[in-house]
Amino acid sequence: MAPGRMWALGLYKSVVLVLFLLRRNPVQEAAAELFGVSQATVSRRWTTLLPVVEKALATHVPDPAEASAGRVVLVDGTLITTWDWAGEGTRMFSGKHRDTGFNLQIASTLAGGLLAVSAPVPGSRHDMHAWRASHFPDAFAEREGVGDLGYVGSGLITPRRKPPGQERSAGDKVANRSVNTLRAAVERAIAHLKDWKIFATRYRGPLTRFPLVAKTITALTFYKEGW
Repeated sequence: MAPGRMWALGLYKSVVLVLFLLRRNPVQEAAAELFGVSQATVSRRWTTLLPVVEKALATHVPDPAEASAGRVVLVDGTLITTWDWAGEGTRMFSGKHRDTGFNLQIASTLAGGLLAVSAPVPGSRHDMHAWRASHFPDAFAEREGVGDLGYVGSGLITPRRKPPGQERSAGDKVANRSVNTLRAAVERAIAHLKDWKIFATRYRGPLTRFPLVAKTITALTFYKEGW
């Protein structure tokens, strides 16, 4: 077999390895045993090829303003849990979820189709901060948007808060049910993203590398959806 052909097979297997690590989030030793290589080889190929995969798929990620044209935009945040790295615990700790991780903002259509994923911010930041720090306010400035109570004051349509010392009116309850029914679609979009188990189970890699992981999974999701 020609050396070039041997390398092509090796490259293909290496890309499959990277996708497997994203999809199943195994420890590298387990992936090494399954692929018949050393843990050091798994680490090297992961480090080298993850940015290559992201770059190759980046063209499939749509401009959120264009993708959302004529649509209602649903927005929600989700915590991607991480190891509690020494010195990072307070910054990464989400009081809402009682765990450490990154806050990602997710935008979807009313049908649950993914529109955009924000850059990650530390889990200690609430959804309103993450919304403001993201590109979402500019991208969706001309769109009607819907969020939960964490987005009150953002300009999005949100449920109505319970008045202090009072019960919600019948009209408020009906309005809130309508908003929450709509919001179920963005929760489905988040669930589809978490089919990639590195999002659904605890991320174990260096925190500085997580933004690249998030961009790669975003690109893979859009590629799968046919953008």
